[in-house]
Amino acid sequence: MKPKAIADVDCSTGEGPLWHPDEKALYWLDIPNGYLYRYDPATGEHERCFEGPPIGGFTLQSDGALLLFMAKGAIAIWRDGRELETIVEEIPAERDTRFNDVIADPAGRVFCGTMPLRDRPAHLYRLETDGTLSLVLSDVGLSNGLGFTPDRRGMYYTDTRKQRIYLFDYDETTGIIDNQRVFVEVPATPGEGHPDGMTVDAEGFVWSARWDGHCLVRYDPEGREVQRVMFPVPKVSCVTFGGEDYTDMYVTTASAGNRDKEGPLAGALFHLNLGIKGVPEFRSRVALK
Repeated sequence: MKPKAIADVDCSTGEGPLWHPDEKALYWLDIPNGYLYRYDPATGEHERCFEGPPIGGFTLQSDGALLLFMAKGAIAIWRDGRELETIVEEIPAERDTRFNDVIADPAGRVFCGTMPLRDRPAHLYRLETDGTLSLVLSDVGLSNGLGFTPDRRGMYYTDTRKQRIYLFDYDETTGIIDNQRVFVEVPATPGEGHPDGMTVDAEGFVWSARWDGHCLVRYDPEGREVQRVMFPVPKVSCVTFGGEDYTDMYVTTASAGNRDKEGPLAGALFHLNLGIKGVPEFRSRVALK
């Protein structure tokens, strides 16, 4: 099955697709414009449901709300039709940048990365359920896609500028990650692009989106490429599983504000079903009473 554009939205940087099983809907972002979109597969319709500062990622909370990670290190809870509930007003070290890609862990914490500055690398933080932040990694090229191994003992982490997906040992009890090693190194050759957002399927295989690579790449647990799905646009940014049985794959793309260059469907939300099953993403439990 070839990817099909299901929401022809010109997202400058479409990102962060996440299935909401309570609503049976798919949410995703246009990062720099601060847009949050929602797609209803039952009707095939989509809508812009929030507009604010740039949003680098979000998680689904255990109560069904969305936890937004925004510019300047701001973090807030979003509930449709209500005002944002601020958890973190800003991170002083991130005042001139923003978050980029986040993931809830099995214990309800959130690992949240940032974009680099011209004179400073990116960071990876861990947000505890009580709203406190810890700096986990401080020498990151560009923080990107994350995922967990099925046994919950490993965490994948993408550094786009270093062309690598790393694998860490992960302790669910403490949230500590260590023993960093390279899981995949993407060749820095024309056409291969750069590793971006990712997810892990029910078999424990890793799906990595390729920015400027026109594709999704599936890796087995040893880091060997086993499948490549091509797209009609170059900037493939992220992927998630959803639907009733989690065999629907939703993929975001980016136009970078220039569809004339990137293609007429650049920035659209795509769907495909390869008969491969995913798993629900973990939910965050941050600042919930």
